[in-house]
Amino acid sequence: MNPQLVVVLVEPSGPLNIGSVARLCANFETGPLRLVSPRCDATGEQAQLMAVHAAERLQTCERFESLEAAVADCRRVVACSGRIEAQERDHLEPAPALQWLMQAIPGPPRVALVFGREDHGLHNSELQLAGRLLRIPTAQSYSSMNLSHAVAVCLAALPLPQEPQEPQPAARTAALPAQGALEAALKDAEALLLEVGFLYPHTAEARMAKLRQLLLRAEPQEGEVALLRGMVRQLRWASRHGGAEQGQ
Repeated sequence: MNPQLVVVLVEPSGPLNIGSVARLCANFETGPLRLVSPRCDATGEQAQLMAVHAAERLQTCERFESLEAAVADCRRVVACSGRIEAQERDHLEPAPALQWLMQAIPGPPRVALVFGREDHGLHNSELQLAGRLLRIPTAQSYSSMNLSHAVAVCLAALPLPQEPQEPQPAARTAALPAQGALEAALKDAEALLLEVGFLYPHTAEARMAKLRQLLLRAEPQEGEVALLRGMVRQLRWASRHGGAEQGQ
């Protein structure tokens, strides 16, 4: 059972794929299926046809307007992408990527496995939300996979409960912040760095992407992220008011 793992589909356009993925979520007993702005009838007849006896998964799927919102309550995020040229980052094969993802379990909140659009995958800004990128090894002559097939390959690669896991202190993973807390801290930091002239509007996105990846690699704990955010907010106040706040 993997109830804390959520599968996230970003702007899926094929109801047959959505139905198939709903069935896979039932097969592997994941948490609720999450859909980001689906571009089709996600609960219609075609989707239900492929879901077979997992039609309830379609009715209870969770919908979001953006990937950032869909993973806001997740401690770790893995994104599946075949666009190795899109990011200056290493791509892992399914087994090591999913082992890293599942190390954050047990304990709330959730972890997320993200899949992109059928036609062009995930945008770079969406890939930046992931702590690890996953690439399914396929033939170079025909590397593109059907969405539901890719989900099946990944879920089948989930580590089994009896498989030995690389030891990791429970307190460490239990204290990891949800993605939303990290993104909020980064937004505050970006605003400060723009105000003081360290960042410029035309380069802010690229430089903040590097800072985001630094923090995702470091995996600061929840209290550490709160500390960083508090420091940034105090610095913003000081920069606007010409000095430290009295009594601090």
